[in-house]
Amino acid sequence: MSTQAIRFDYNNVMADVIGEHGLTEAEIEAALPHAAAAIEAVYAQRADLGWMDLPYQDTSEIIAQAQAVRARADTLVVLGIGGSALGPIATQTALQHPFYNNLPRELRRGPTLFVPDNVDPELNAGLLDVLDLERTVFNVITKSGTTAETMASFIYFREALAKRLGKDKLVDHLVLTTDPKKGALRQIADREGYPTLPLPASVGGRFSELCAVGLFPAAVTGIDIDELLAGAAYADKRSQERDPRKNPAAMCALIQFLLDKKGKNMVVMMPYAQRLRDVADWFRQLWAESLGKRVDRAGNVVNVGPTPIKSLGATDQHSQVQLYAEGPFDKLMHFLFVEQFQVEAPLSNAYPDINELSYLDGKSFSQLLKAEGEATQLAIAEAGRPSIAHYFPAVNAFTLGQFYYMLEMQTAFAGELYNINAFDQPGVEAGKIATYALMGREGYDARRHEIEQARGRSRSEFII
Repeated sequence: MSTQAIRFDYNNVMADVIGEHGLTEAEIEAALPHAAAAIEAVYAQRADLGWMDLPYQDTSEIIAQAQAVRARADTLVVLGIGGSALGPIATQTALQHPFYNNLPRELRRGPTLFVPDNVDPELNAGLLDVLDLERTVFNVITKSGTTAETMASFIYFREALAKRLGKDKLVDHLVLTTDPKKGALRQIADREGYPTLPLPASVGGRFSELCAVGLFPAAVTGIDIDELLAGAAYADKRSQERDPRKNPAAMCALIQFLLDKKGKNMVVMMPYAQRLRDVADWFRQLWAESLGKRVDRAGNVVNVGPTPIKSLGATDQHSQVQLYAEGPFDKLMHFLFVEQFQVEAPLSNAYPDINELSYLDGKSFSQLLKAEGEATQLAIAEAGRPSIAHYFPAVNAFTLGQFYYMLEMQTAFAGELYNINAFDQPGVEAGKIATYALMGREGYDARRHEIEQARGRSRSEFII
């Protein structure tokens, strides 16, 4: 599998390459014991971190459920939010035809896939306009069964199904991914008889792409989920290396941690491959929700967390790179490069008489995109800005699973370096509580009263 190893390159963070805004060899050497301790600390917690064992799971139940859906549906709709939506979207974008939903069924590997990922009323009502409910299955994903956005979507589309097909047909059009033993959605599944898939209690939402949350939608659309897990298992073995210099996830975490301490508190993930566009979106949640914390493990107020930013090459060379190259020295660029595209898309010699275009003669889109990526990386380095890069030999199920797991391990290692809990999300919970209060959920009256009092103190004279 070494030929499918993703390479990690950090030459362009070194001070001898980019100057004063880089890291010196001495700085890295001094921090290696800290990184080694982070590796030990994460693996000491393995029994409590269920996502670390996902590469080795039995997928037979997921595959069986997926095959049943493939036989009776033309469309799968995933109802989830956060990691329950971002992961399935990223996997679909990375591994399927770029216009998968628009292909005729005979050219697709499975049903079309929609992941609305919001409670915007026009989005959800509009989705109903394009669905043939008789040939649609909804996959509802929430561990607790109390996630407001997901449960509202479930109620809305369940009602639409019941009106169109009758309540006795609902079991053929719903698959619930939730806690195997408890929670509101588990209660509903047991009461109404819906097929279910387990979302393990020890797997947090943003670390859930390699369980049924992400694997079931992928399997329904024809993706080889066992190959995804094989890639993740390979990344697990690399991440167990105790020497940080031989451990890509640990080294990547260490470099970003050290640069954050030097004022580079923004990380721009910029894939030079359309297939990896939504992987950057998935990473943005993983990194922000895991590392953005007010207090450390001792309860000290630290307010830490690098800000992740998603970008896309070559698109954002024309919208953001000007800022990255000449703006504040507060960013680390994280490039994703693909060495072998599935299609080259050659260019013809269309205008041999125009000198300004002759350099394109006989080239291809893949050559152009690779040149654009290398040129941007070079320009960023010459501007004294640090960058790291991951090189995919190709984008396939193995390398994607490998990268997912590598980023999850990188995040876990970074949590240890920052001395924070990378697996909770108190800031998100505060917003959830306020939403419950505003929507009138029982037990949240005191919080609703606080919000109403705050509204009464608003300075309305400043509203124009």
